[in-house]
Amino acid sequence: MILWPLILILCYCIFRYRRRRLYKHASKVIKHQWDLPFIGVSWVYVGSTEKILKEMQDYSKFTSENGGISVSWMGPKLFYTITDPAIAEVVLKNNLEKDDLMRIVHELLGDASIVASVSNWKPRRKISVRAFSPKILSKFVKIFAENSATLAKELDKKAGTGNFKIWPQINAYALDAILESSMGVQINAQLHNNNELQTAVNTTLQMLSERTFRVWYWPDWIYKHTSHFAKLQSHIKIIHDFTNEVIRKKRLLHQVQAKFTDQEELEYNNSLNFLDLLMSLSSGEKAYTDVELREEVLTFVLAGMDTSAVAIGFFLKLMGKYPAVQQKVYNELQEVFGDSDRILEKEDLPKLQYLERAIKETLRLYCSVPFILRRADTDILLPDGTTIPESSSVVISILGMHRSAKNWGTDADCFDPDRFLPDRIKDIHPTAYIPFSFGPRNCVGYQYAMMSIKTASSTILRRHKVVGIPEPTSKPNIKLKYDIMLKDVDGYEIALERRQ
Repeated sequence: MILWPLILILCYCIFRYRRRRLYKHASKVIKHQWDLPFIGVSWVYVGSTEKILKEMQDYSKFTSENGGISVSWMGPKLFYTITDPAIAEVVLKNNLEKDDLMRIVHELLGDASIVASVSNWKPRRKISVRAFSPKILSKFVKIFAENSATLAKELDKKAGTGNFKIWPQINAYALDAILESSMGVQINAQLHNNNELQTAVNTTLQMLSERTFRVWYWPDWIYKHTSHFAKLQSHIKIIHDFTNEVIRKKRLLHQVQAKFTDQEELEYNNSLNFLDLLMSLSSGEKAYTDVELREEVLTFVLAGMDTSAVAIGFFLKLMGKYPAVQQKVYNELQEVFGDSDRILEKEDLPKLQYLERAIKETLRLYCSVPFILRRADTDILLPDGTTIPESSSVVISILGMHRSAKNWGTDADCFDPDRFLPDRIKDIHPTAYIPFSFGPRNCVGYQYAMMSIKTASSTILRRHKVVGIPEPTSKPNIKLKYDIMLKDVDGYEIALERRQ
């Protein structure tokens, strides 16, 4: 009877001894009072997604107010949270390995570049960068514009009917636009409610978010025996089956392409999408397998879909809260388009400068991806002499940096599009604003996302006016939740009026 307790104590002592460097360095950095022995802060991040997000906001604020770096434990896992842009720059430029916690998306994305080890990420990154060249991106504007026109017309049904949740419509727009530009397929999710693929994607993202904060779900050997895993697998199968079938048809088309006439070749090249480009750019001995193609295309779809939809939703919410800003955006649209109902063209985008500032400010306050996870694969020596030890995890709190008074001034929580005027933004640290990450492993599709957001937002506001209760102050009050991405609790509830 006495032997087993002694064995457990001995094992714990050995465990502590082997990790003594972690404890030594962690003791030199401030720790929140939430951090308890053995369980750390894991007890805090339970409950609703709204509560979890509130705790994450509070912890980021605590970090910002205490030098921009703090430590916390979640069970045996050590996390360094960063809100200081100078420290974040060091980490993001020099530590490229994604944290082990990112493996929770492995069932869906496999070894995709967004979660892959550096050795696997580098060759894939080179191909993806070529696929997102400005020349190729410009061809996607027509896809954005046509799908945005469909969105604006579908919203006619809601105009004048009072408040409604716009998330289903913008989510369907984002899915239609991203599937057409990534795979060359049209499912018309905007015209068919409760599309099976759309439901599977949204449910999968929600379930992955749930697993992130359920520490008992972290070990695969436990998680794979739960009903949660079985349900997740059923939705992932729908996504994989759809993508696999598209890839199969593309393979056949590429075989036929060899027999094209010059005119057919020209027409084909002008209709290339992300999947076609990956097949073409990775040809020969280093050609992607079907599984690798699926991994990369799904990464593009899942990252691009929610990023765009979330940004559009928050932007429209803010337009209803700040009618003066909305009027400035509309005045600019009138200058560019007049009373014409023509669809947007690529040449129009650079002219919409105030709209872009308003979107950038939206992304500062409500960044789609509020946190970045990295693993310290070696010791990280920071400018102030602090060492982040090897094998610890690093959380870059984008949400914290974007709302830090140290980075943005006392009005950091206020909505002010002119914050991004050239003479005001030039003195801001480059890492203080990173809605699409930063460094060698930043989001390769950030220009794609901005083009989609600008196109959809401008198309909606040309046709509809967002109406709402104006905020009494410049600090917007929007209830938030964490669902893989930062989202509005109320489904982006707004009201629309059809413009005359």
